[in-house]
Amino acid sequence: MITVNGIPAHPLVIHAVVALLPLATLGAIAMAVRPRWRRAIGIPVALIALVGVIAVPIATQTGEQLQRALNGGGPLVAIHERRADGLLPWAIVFVVLVIATVAIGIRSDRLGPEGSPALRRAAVAVGVLAALLGIVVTGLVVWIGDAGAAAVWQGFS
Repeated sequence: MITVNGIPAHPLVIHAVVALLPLATLGAIAMAVRPRWRRAIGIPVALIALVGVIAVPIATQTGEQLQRALNGGGPLVAIHERRADGLLPWAIVFVVLVIATVAIGIRSDRLGPEGSPALRRAAVAVGVLAALLGIVVTGLVVWIGDAGAAAVWQGFS
């Protein structure tokens, strides 16, 4: 099992997922509400989303290691695991939409104000989809985290 100073890596790695994916969602919402902000925050938001998505399989792997170390961990851990298994596909689509929003926006900006109105509309539409999917991903992160917290704290209440 991977540890950091004796602490299992899973509770440390999940904080990247828990912090970065909702933060990227806020950025995606900001770009959807104010498309002009895309120039200033688009690339950082895309990078934050990408790192958050990369952290998901690492969190899964370290969670499986922790589960093995705990001899299965019980039924609440199983619920947490089942919920977590569905996050990665949604997170991948989210990051793809964020990157597409930024890429289409950059292309549209290069064409200038006289450029393609269809390209500008596409950037806005993809941005809105990214924001909506980010909200779904954030909801999943909360739902998964709730099950994980219940599994950890069940004996302390």
